[in-house]
Amino acid sequence: MKPKIDKPKPGEPGPESPLSHLDADGRPAMVDVSGKPVTPREASAECLVAFPPEVASQLRASGLRSGKGGIVETAIVAGTMAVKRTHELIPFCHPLPIEGVRIGIDWRDARVLGIECSVRTTHRTGVEMEALTGATVAALVVYDMCKALSHAIVLGPAKLLGKRGGKRDFGKLG
Repeated sequence: MKPKIDKPKPGEPGPESPLSHLDADGRPAMVDVSGKPVTPREASAECLVAFPPEVASQLRASGLRSGKGGIVETAIVAGTMAVKRTHELIPFCHPLPIEGVRIGIDWRDARVLGIECSVRTTHRTGVEMEALTGATVAALVVYDMCKALSHAIVLGPAKLLGKRGGKRDFGKLG
């Protein structure tokens, strides 16, 4: 459903859409960041992976290794690659010079694995989408490497934990 955006009368300025990726006519548009200042930007996101109890026990006993190899190591590499390619996956994301990526993977409780991805850049736009993409792709890799054990593995929620830089800060960074 197309969001309703009131068009201005001729000669009058129009109200801006609350959605930054829509133009005045409600069509998709990439945000022009050329007028924004270059500042340090950072964001952290997480995605959880919940295993059935017997699968979690098996993974803990194996040191998070599967027949396909080291689960954590593979997820970190894939998540890092995804951060660097976010602009190729999300249509209106700008290609950014990524200065740092940190992915941490650890058990949150007996059956939930937490994946946190933190990303840094110095640019005109933030790295929230890069952090979310890194955490989520790393979770997808965990699923892929463990699906032979069970298809009852649940991913999510994926959420932004915090961001710094730009118009407003949000949440907390690790």
